[in-house]
Amino acid sequence: MASSYSRLLVRSRIGARGRLALSPKYYSESAARKTLCSPPTQDIIYAQEHYSLRESLRKIIEKNINPFVDKWEEAGLFPAHTVFKLLGQAGFLGINRPTEYGGLGLDFSYNIAVAEELGSIRCGGIPMAIGVQTDMATPALARFGSDELKRQFLVPTIAGDMVACLGISEVGAGSDVANIKTKAVKNGDDYIINGGKMWITNGCQADWMCLLANTDDGPAHKNKSLICLPMKLPGIQVAKKIDKLGMRSSDTAQIFFEDVRVPRKYLIGDEGMGFTYQMLQFQEERMWGVAAVLVPMQNIIQETIQYTSQRKIFAQSVLHNQSVHFRLAELETEIELVRSLLYRCVAQYIQGNDTTKLASMAKLKAGRLVREVTDSCLQFWGGMGFTNEVLISRMYRDMRLLSIGAGADEVMLSVICKYMGTIPGKK
Repeated sequence: MASSYSRLLVRSRIGARGRLALSPKYYSESAARKTLCSPPTQDIIYAQEHYSLRESLRKIIEKNINPFVDKWEEAGLFPAHTVFKLLGQAGFLGINRPTEYGGLGLDFSYNIAVAEELGSIRCGGIPMAIGVQTDMATPALARFGSDELKRQFLVPTIAGDMVACLGISEVGAGSDVANIKTKAVKNGDDYIINGGKMWITNGCQADWMCLLANTDDGPAHKNKSLICLPMKLPGIQVAKKIDKLGMRSSDTAQIFFEDVRVPRKYLIGDEGMGFTYQMLQFQEERMWGVAAVLVPMQNIIQETIQYTSQRKIFAQSVLHNQSVHFRLAELETEIELVRSLLYRCVAQYIQGNDTTKLASMAKLKAGRLVREVTDSCLQFWGGMGFTNEVLISRMYRDMRLLSIGAGADEVMLSVICKYMGTIPGKK
């Protein structure tokens, strides 16, 4: 991993374009503690370059994102084009994408390092929106799209000139992807699209959608295709911006399609392979989601330690109670277990192994743990934790989504059971 990145630096691609100012040194131990990431020595998947990448991203977050998060949360929207352009110019929207399309050409472990650092943003909505751009809407296009299609959609998305969204879920088909109803019917050199999509992150601001639609009436797992769909075409209606419990700064839309005409050359890969392509990218999506909650969980615990050490009940700090500091120690231990599972999964994945089972386990555990962390810590904050003035209340709302999005807990359990061979009637 380190050698490939070093070769990239030797070619001076990054330096020449001013995209990433990478430090040649490790973080100091104190800096590592400050950012709540593991020290760089002996990490199973990270080398020096991963930490330098994170340091560069952290500077952008501290200067250009975190100072405005409260305002964007209150407004219920963050300026995706502005933020994505900033990240695109710095190289963070195409970490493992081919260099010929503007990416950095690194392996997936660098995506995970970036996902971890995005967790230092003081909300869940913005990291999620970035993750949709980098690891949900574009993987299939990068792997299977034509050169023409990549240059039209992938290049500007990596550069931050376009905002992308992923059109999979529908009102009657969330975790059950095979049950989608949206159709794309052939008409000469075009598809005519009718239907609708629900829960579409970035949907109100997106320039294009990676759309999953039924392109024939065959079996549910073989009749679907992925299509690059420009969002300004006639017949596309963003029906509403959904008012959500959490992830307030990330826009989520319900979208309808009525006789939308799109060229058939916008098809990603082969017709009828959309379901397969989507299933392939779920491994990366779920690993990314796990990585993105590690720093928030540790931030929550650290801020809870600070608050409970000052808050006093019955003449002693809340933290002094054994039930409190024991519980925080238990949660910290669980976080490290999830991190180890994730790193093992990523290490196997970049070696070309099928990590569906491990990725599902990691997402299941992370989704449940983040609920435990936020609930336990909010309790220790008392009445203050029930206000919107502190990070814990925001994360209590935002992090709840991990057990639902990208496959609910129950779906993860079904996947794990499938690999264990314990589903009745299936071998």
